[in-house]
Amino acid sequence: MDNTSSSSEKSDECIFCLIVEGRRDAAVVYEDDAMMVFMDKYPISNGHTLVIPKRHHTTILDMESKDVCMLFALAHRVAKAVVDALNAQGFSIAQNNGKVAHQVVPHVHVHIVPRYIDEDRGRWPSRRTATMEELRSVAERIREHLLKDRADTMDVELITD
Repeated sequence: MDNTSSSSEKSDECIFCLIVEGRRDAAVVYEDDAMMVFMDKYPISNGHTLVIPKRHHTTILDMESKDVCMLFALAHRVAKAVVDALNAQGFSIAQNNGKVAHQVVPHVHVHIVPRYIDEDRGRWPSRRTATMEELRSVAERIREHLLKDRADTMDVELITD
C-alpha cells in the first residue's frame, strides 16, 4: 500500500488515534474496548458516520480476521441505526485502503453515508464542514436508535436462551 505509516503502530499524527485518546474532539456515537463510532466532520450527507477500530491499523489487510468481522458487524448495526434515526431511503458503505483508493486518513475506517431521495442520483454530494453542535445532535439521534436496537436484540437473545 502507498501509505507511509505501517500496520498497527499508533501515530501521534493520526487524527483518529488522537480522537480515540480524547486529545481531539469528536461527536461520538458509540465506543467499546475495541471500536469507536463518530460523526464525520466533513460529511457527504447528513448522518455520515465513521466506524473505526481503536487500535491503529493503516489498512484492513493489517487487521486480524476476527477484528475485521467485529468492525463490519458494528458497521451493520450502525447503518441500521443511521437509517432509522434519520429516515434515510438508503445508504452507502465505503472502506478505502491506500492513497490510490482515496484513503485520506491512514487509519482503517468504514464510512456509512445515508442517502436521501432528494439527492442528485449517481453523484456523491459535495462535502461540507459541519459544526460540532450539529454533529453532536445527529450523533445523539443515532445513539438512541443504536441503543434501542441493542436492547431489542438482547431481548430476543434472552428469549431464545
